[in-house]
Amino acid sequence: MEEVVGVSSCVLGDMASRPNFGLNELDFVFSTLVVGCILNFTLMYLLAPTLSASAATLPSIFAGCPASHMFEPGSYGLVNRLGTLVYKGTVFAAVGFVAGLAGTALSNGLIKLRKKMDPNFETPNKPPPTLLNALTWAAHMGLSSNLRYQTLNGAEFLLAKGLPPLAFKSSVVVLRCLNNVLGGMSFVVLARLTGSQSVAESKPAEGEVGSASEKEKLVVVESEDVQSNQSTNK
Repeated sequence: MEEVVGVSSCVLGDMASRPNFGLNELDFVFSTLVVGCILNFTLMYLLAPTLSASAATLPSIFAGCPASHMFEPGSYGLVNRLGTLVYKGTVFAAVGFVAGLAGTALSNGLIKLRKKMDPNFETPNKPPPTLLNALTWAAHMGLSSNLRYQTLNGAEFLLAKGLPPLAFKSSVVVLRCLNNVLGGMSFVVLARLTGSQSVAESKPAEGEVGSASEKEKLVVVESEDVQSNQSTNK
């Protein structure tokens, strides 16, 4: 469900943030799809019950911090809760970097394979640099995703207290879909800022070069012709 709902929502948010709904940047959208699938699987694996049972405590420097999220119930101080935010952000960033490396390399490799199979195939944009795109994913996961998931867990904790079970589960589905859509949109903004996904600018056609000045000259010539015709008729 996380792969289907989460990745689909993320890709929709990604495409919605691009001009023409991303139809001119499908190579970038495909890269987001591949990395998103890897990220969601990895994060779900890290949260699996068998893994959490064997690693219920955090590293020594974060030993007094909440193990799940910063809004976890308990007598934790502000510093300890912020420690969870830092620790989870570091973990998310590391997962984002590895998944970004693997996903970008995989998507770029598939595009190269397509070019070998079809020599006439041309990608509309320059393929994203593997290392830069991985660092962008690391920053996105460590900052945007970490803050959103921490806030989401806190909101779900409050909703669980005040809503009946069916309404609570429905609200969780809606909130997590919106969270993934927002995540896809925020990644596009960050990728534009870092330059990891830069759109190739379309070159103007030869006939369009200097079109404004040419039109202005044409108007002047036409007005002079009209004036000469009027003087001749007189």
